[in-house]
Amino acid sequence: MYRTVVNRILLTKNTGGGRRCLLRFPDLRTAVTSSRFSTTTEPQTSPNRPLNPADSSTSSSSTSFQTSSGAGDIPRQERKNPPAEYQGEQARVLQASLRHVLRLGWSEEAMIAGAKEVGISPSIVGSFPRKEAALVEFFMDDCLQRLIDRIDSGEELQDLIPSQRIYKLVRFRLEMQAPYISKWPQALSNQAHPLNVSTSFKQRAMLVDEIWHAAGDEASGLDWYVKRTVLGGVYSTTEIYMLTDSSPEFRDTWLFLDNRVKDAFDLKKTIQEATYLAEAVGAGMGSSLQGFVGKVIQR
Repeated sequence: MYRTVVNRILLTKNTGGGRRCLLRFPDLRTAVTSSRFSTTTEPQTSPNRPLNPADSSTSSSSTSFQTSSGAGDIPRQERKNPPAEYQGEQARVLQASLRHVLRLGWSEEAMIAGAKEVGISPSIVGSFPRKEAALVEFFMDDCLQRLIDRIDSGEELQDLIPSQRIYKLVRFRLEMQAPYISKWPQALSNQAHPLNVSTSFKQRAMLVDEIWHAAGDEASGLDWYVKRTVLGGVYSTTEIYMLTDSSPEFRDTWLFLDNRVKDAFDLKKTIQEATYLAEAVGAGMGSSLQGFVGKVIQR
């Protein structure tokens, strides 16, 4: 009865740019059968290697999240692009406004300055329902598109193992925020506002999904959610660490990220221990239930 599960798919299309947003929620029919909570298990693929191939001492951490190298070959039309919510004059204003963020912050004032720069009446700022939030969200979508373009070039990721791909892509994405680091706490505060948090969550979900996809992930069921939750935590903690990093060129941040990725690829050990325990408990409950039913029938 556990095998009949409705697939969850979120599909968003924009109105003009031809972009398509597709969050690949997995088919949960395998959530029970592929985990050790089920009495019927399916074979797992071989684990990845550690982040640093030269460090043989970390080879044990290679028993990590399973991935498939073929995932990166999925055509772009089956994957997602950030939705082009703002186009035309609005997009021009937002793009120009980014150049005023360092001076004016993620603010309506920066948007007014951006409008003036491109020769558009500042009254256009009134057409943005959430104003400052629109500027932050535009930046997030722009960064995701630049990340996708870099992934699609395929040159930098070809010879890397999954953990190295994840490190490289998270670092590349965070480097886009480096010019705005002094004003990024304001952006985070804006994203955490109740009116903006749903869009912020969706944008970050799209980001971690794209990174896992580029790493070759084809997980389904529980693994899909676990991987994205863990990577979301790695990204967010590194993002926060970056705010207080005063080392040259954020050297300490990248070391912190390297360690967090290694920790994440070691997490499967903990997960395996928990699932083994759950399997044992489940088997014990099953035996007890069988014995109870048998006694009832005998009576």
